[in-house]
Amino acid sequence: MTQTRSEIRGLLARHGLTPRKRLGQHFLADPNIIAKIVALAGDPTGTRALEIGVGTGTLTRALAEAGFSVTGFEIDRRLNPLISEALDGLEVDIRFRDAGCLDYSEFGSGQKWVMVSNLPYQVGTSILLDLLRRAAGLERCVVMVQREVAERLTAGRGSKRYGLPSVVVALYGTARLAFRVGPQVFLPNPNVESAVVVVDRHAAPDARRELAVRLAAAGFAQRRKMLRSSLRPVITGSVPDSLAGAGIDPTLRAEDLDAEGYLALATAVGRAI
Repeated sequence: MTQTRSEIRGLLARHGLTPRKRLGQHFLADPNIIAKIVALAGDPTGTRALEIGVGTGTLTRALAEAGFSVTGFEIDRRLNPLISEALDGLEVDIRFRDAGCLDYSEFGSGQKWVMVSNLPYQVGTSILLDLLRRAAGLERCVVMVQREVAERLTAGRGSKRYGLPSVVVALYGTARLAFRVGPQVFLPNPNVESAVVVVDRHAAPDARRELAVRLAAAGFAQRRKMLRSSLRPVITGSVPDSLAGAGIDPTLRAEDLDAEGYLALATAVGRAI
């Protein structure tokens, strides 16, 4: 059973806890939103759910009750007794550990994974992108993030939000903004709107995509420069020759290439190495 706002307040009060701003703690307190997120996670059969930022355990409980096996990470050890109370009677794997230091080999192709998380605001984007790049068994991500972050993750070439996160997501999956969420569904209320993004993974980690990420990172690090200049730090040899080999105009800038363009460039660079 998911927690209401008053129930979360009661849990926090019983354990003498308050949310920590520096950890980006905004606890989701709307059963209807929780139900929509769990529905987006798909069929639990043979699938393990990864939750980053367990918080008060309301999403964790909903995932477990829907039939998912759940592995959750929570950095705030103060929440241990609260989570134990909230998840009483359920078999879930909760680890009080920094999710920024995940062992990605655990999320290999031998097990199907879906990440379902109300991601901490400060570190959510980097964790999502790292999992897409390194967790071979990850098939889907359903994540709550700030609306601005959601727009970056789902942006296409030509959008003002288009950047490195957009490219990384598109290299490994197909993203869509599922629905927007107002601040009133959280405790405490954040100062920004949020949104739920779904990423369906279509490519496993490989060397060519990783090279494409490095190329995109170099390009966007100096996004005002033309590619013939911005890519020099990561391309050994002639940058113009590599661009020509991929059929890319050297006067373009990072935002002018889509994920397929970066993949084509990575292929051309790989041939030259």
